This record gives sequence, structure tokens and C-alpha cells, in this order.
Amino acid sequence: MASAAEQLASNLNFSTFAKAEDLKKRLWFTLGALLVYRLGTYIPLPGLNPDAFAQAFRGQSGGILGLFNMFSGGAVERMAIFALGIMPYISASIIVQLMTSVVPALEQLKKEGEQGRKIINQYTRYGTVLLGTAQAYAIAVGLESGNGLVNDPGWFFRISTVISLLGGTMFLMWLGEQITSRGIGNGISLIIFAGIVAHLPTALAGTLELGRTGALSTPLILAIIVMVVGVIALIVFVERAQRRLLIQYPKRQVGNRMFQGDTSHLPLKLNTSGVIPAIFASSLLLLPATLAGFANTATLPGWATSIVSALGHGKPLYMVLYGAMIAFFAFFYTAIVFNPKDTADNLKKHGGFIPGIRPGERTAEYIDYVLTRITVLGAIYLIFVCILPEVLIAQTGVPFYLGGTSLLIVVSVTLDTVAQIQGHLIAQQYEGLIKKSKLRGGKRGR
Repeated sequence: MASAAEQLASNLNFSTFAKAEDLKKRLWFTLGALLVYRLGTYIPLPGLNPDAFAQAFRGQSGGILGLFNMFSGGAVERMAIFALGIMPYISASIIVQLMTSVVPALEQLKKEGEQGRKIINQYTRYGTVLLGTAQAYAIAVGLESGNGLVNDPGWFFRISTVISLLGGTMFLMWLGEQITSRGIGNGISLIIFAGIVAHLPTALAGTLELGRTGALSTPLILAIIVMVVGVIALIVFVERAQRRLLIQYPKRQVGNRMFQGDTSHLPLKLNTSGVIPAIFASSLLLLPATLAGFANTATLPGWATSIVSALGHGKPLYMVLYGAMIAFFAFFYTAIVFNPKDTADNLKKHGGFIPGIRPGERTAEYIDYVLTRITVLGAIYLIFVCILPEVLIAQTGVPFYLGGTSLLIVVSVTLDTVAQIQGHLIAQQYEGLIKKSKLRGGKRGR
């Protein structure tokens, strides 16, 4: 028998959306905030020579700069005030999450509920300021070292660049929090999503232009389109896949009445780590090639040149390391975000147990065993989704925006946002049913 929520979801229609005034306000707020973000990616840094920088960027767009440009919505190629994007905040969040597993004081804060989360969020903001300042200063020094990139090098340019880039990152962090609280979906994810989606038409047009000029054959373009559709379908299937563990609660007596024990499920996502492994692996592998591109190749030793060449797109060593690092970060990040021992303790505290498994330590071991097995499948899925498009990018020159990482982000954020919209509509319809039942009850009373 379908649950009440599933029955309500099946009855959703356009009239339900039309009556959901709060949802429409949230949607308009989200769209307005994302529009502000897109406008900010076109405001350049003061004191920069745009033409010289655009020429220098084209020579490095295949390295980590191309990846950061994708996450920043094209702000890096224009060196706009949002060039740092939201990446310092994401990096600080990951560092703080790692520290909560190592530092006992932070781990205790994490267990203290809402107040502890507020303190941890404040530490994350401090970390964002530190990382953003360091990265902005490094960008300022790097721009000054370029030939003709800066009109008037010096400390004034460095300070203004740090203030502009750090201010842009902090504004995006605040904007993301506002979207999360007053809009629809996760604000930080939607900002990255908007940057990628904004360049998808350009990526498709570039691919078709390669076909027009003869660089890509028509069958190959069709194969790329089929591959993209197939990857999207696979992402949708796996991101919604769960392994549900049956949880039973014992019978309980209230007064003279005995209530039957309830049953529920503990859902374990097949891909608990999300898109984090792909982002980390891509960043680390593209770093050597980018550093070598900025350096003078004549001064590099022979072994360094060989390593950079072997780590190029489509090379066997690159693919092997890419897959291995994705698998490593999939297990590593899953271990950070999901603690089987805490889950088992919470179940034991509330009287829940897995049938056939003793509560406490045995339950934690069983959950960890199941989680490890499904994480293996999740890691294989991530490796397949990320490496298959990577081969096409290397062999055909298809833009970053059609790669596995970008598709994974776009589809995952879309699924999460649609789920939240559906949740608001279900709540709206449920409130309507309650009001109708109260009105009917009032009329009967009369």
C-alpha cells in the first residue's frame, strides 16, 4: 500500500503549484539571486589588461584553470570579482569536516545540536577568509608576473585584488546561505550549477562548430549526444538508488494499552560521497600540468617533463591515477560524512534494532559492512561516469562542460531541487486537506 506522502505526490498538478504562494516567492528569490551572481561574473578586476589576460588564459585553459573556470561560471577567463567563486568556502567546509573527525573538541561540538553547528559554521567562515585571502594574494602576484597583464603593478594592485576577490567570495557565501534559507535548494550547489549551465549552450555550439569545420565527424557528434544522454540517465538512476536497512522498534505499553512495535528503514545512498571525489581527483591531477604551463619548459628537468607528458588527458597513467583517486576519495569522504557507530548508538538509544543483529557494536559493524559494499559500487559508478567523457574530451576536444564532473553536478543539483519543490507542493496540498477537514467538521458540529 502506498504511503500518504506518495499518494499526495501522485495527486500533484498545476493547480497545486498555482496555489503555492510561498513556493513561488522562493522560486523568484532563487532566480533573482542567481541572476545577481551571473552579473557579478562580468565585473572585471581593476587594473587588469583584459586583452592580454584573455590571450594568456587561452594557453592555460586546458589545465586546472579550465576546471576552476567551469566552477566559477566563466569568471576566471574574464578575471572577474567572482573569479575565486565559492571554492574557498567548499575547501574550508571540507577541512572543518576533516578536523571534526580528528579533534575531539570539534567532534563534541558536532554532537551538541543546533548550537554546535552554528559554532562549526562560524569556524568554516573564518577558514574561508584565510583561504580566500591566500588564494587572492597568490593570484595577484601571479598576474603581476605575467607579461603586460597588469597596467600598474605594485602593492596597490595586490591589495585591491585581494579585497575584490575575497569580497566576491564572501558575497557568494552569503548569497548561497540566503538561497538555502529563503529560496529553493542548496544555495552553494545552485551557484555552481548556474555557472555550469550558463556555459552549456556555448559548449554545445562549440561541438557543433567542430562538426561544421570537419574536425568532428557527424557519427561522432551523434555518439557524443547519445553518450551524454546515457550518462545523465545513469546518474539519475544511481543518485536515487538506496540500500534500505529494516529497523524494528519493540512493543510499548502506555497505561493499560499495548501498542504494536513500529518498523522503519535506514536509507543508505549508493553514492554517499556525491561529486566531491571527482572534483578532488581532477584538481590534483591537473595541478602538475598547470604549474608546468606557467613555468619555463626549457628549465624543467627531463623527469618532470616526462611526468607532465604522461599526465596529459587521455594518457593511460592519467586515467589509472584518476580512477584510483576517485575510488580513494569516495571511501574517504563517505567515512567522514557517515559514522556507523553514531548511527548504531542513536538506534539503541531509541530502542530500534536491525532484525537478527545485536544492538550496539554489532549493529555498527553490520552497517559499516553494508556501507562498504555499496560504496564499492558507488566508486565504480563515479569512475565510469568521469572517465568515459574524459576520454572523449582528450580525443575530440569537447569542452569541459560536457565532461562527467559537470554532468554529475548538474543532474545531482537538479534532482535535489526538484525533490524540494515537490516537498513544498506536498506540504501545500496537505495543509489544504487539513483546512477542508476542519471546515467539514465545523459544519457537522452546527
